[in-house]
Amino acid sequence: MANYKIVIKHSVAKDLRPIPNKDVRRILNRIEQLAKNPRPPSSKQLVGDIKYRIRQGNYRILYMIEDEIITVTIIKVGHRRDVYQ
Repeated sequence: MANYKIVIKHSVAKDLRPIPNKDVRRILNRIEQLAKNPRPPSSKQLVGDIKYRIRQGNYRILYMIEDEIITVTIIKVGHRRDVYQ
């Protein structure tokens, strides 16, 4: 299985600003792992959409997988209470 290219939207940098540094490091590590396996057992496909989400503590990482071009696009990162709005 080929490694997927990770693309992070510019808005994700803004999403990461209020998050504590130790949690940001964990989130970025989790994002790096998506290159090897974009559909880990802990991922969940969101209903009615082509997006997926994975959990990292109290934070959620929303992303889209494009198998045709072997790319994972990180769409949004945020606290679990706010990220789906």
